[in-house]
Amino acid sequence: MQAAPMPAAPLPSGMAVLERGWLSANNIVFLPAPGDADGAAVIDTGYASHAGQTVLLIEAALGSQPLARILNTHLHSDHCGGNAALQARWPQAQTLIAPGQAGHVRHWDPQALSYTPTGQDCPRFAMSGVLQPGTSVRLSGRDWEIHAAPGHDPHSVIFFEPHSRTLISADALWENGFGVVFPEIEGESAFDEVAATLDLIERLAPRTIVPGHGSIFTCVDAALATARRRLEGFVRAPERHALYAAKVLVKYRLLDWQRVRAGDLLAWVAATPYFGVLHARHFGDTAFLEWAHGLVDALEQSGAAQRQDGWLLNI
Repeated sequence: MQAAPMPAAPLPSGMAVLERGWLSANNIVFLPAPGDADGAAVIDTGYASHAGQTVLLIEAALGSQPLARILNTHLHSDHCGGNAALQARWPQAQTLIAPGQAGHVRHWDPQALSYTPTGQDCPRFAMSGVLQPGTSVRLSGRDWEIHAAPGHDPHSVIFFEPHSRTLISADALWENGFGVVFPEIEGESAFDEVAATLDLIERLAPRTIVPGHGSIFTCVDAALATARRRLEGFVRAPERHALYAAKVLVKYRLLDWQRVRAGDLLAWVAATPYFGVLHARHFGDTAFLEWAHGLVDALEQSGAAQRQDGWLLNI
């Protein structure tokens, strides 16, 4: 997989976006402005499997500049899985995280940080401070507002630069929707928080949005309308969201492995706690193994995977 600064985007000077795909979140790199003492920064660092590549990409984007700050919109594994590798490469870099889970990072609790429940990996990293909503952070000579954006993750933040009206939306808004609402998996009501975050984005009136995954986009009204339609469907039928979440988790694992024996993938599903929670809460009238087979079959039927001689291949 390759990543490069995206072309012809109306971004503030000193800012570059490395579009990574779906296993690793996009990396947003900021070079220091002349006379700026805050130094270079990166927002979000991708998944652990891509950590070596992330270091190389950040090195190339920074040139001779050292990395001074690592910022995370939230602590899902695809947004902070490269933190440890970047800290090893630039030990002087400060790491600032979205608030709410600082204690879990200090004491490193993979269960509370969602890595164990999702069956995902994130190497342990250190934190220097938090990104407090209602304040701002200076990046490439501009002050970026920090806003709380709960829903997809209860502790997520987004960044808004009012002069250029550029929004770094993380997984609160993509061009075609938003991320899985993870609190809903755990039985906590969070669809209202998704709606409130979409309302916040509408009030901010961004001109350009840099999402956590996918390309930069400027058709903000259309994206908000798509997200709200999707949310309305989930509110009407929560089992649709539950099934979507289960499929996303399976596909994500397949993105990482690329190829796996079908039996090994089913064993991973059976051993990963979130699948048991989703099954018990929404699909208990179907035997677990039958339901798990259905998830794998659905990936193949949608063209997201292909079977070959007992193997399941990512497409």
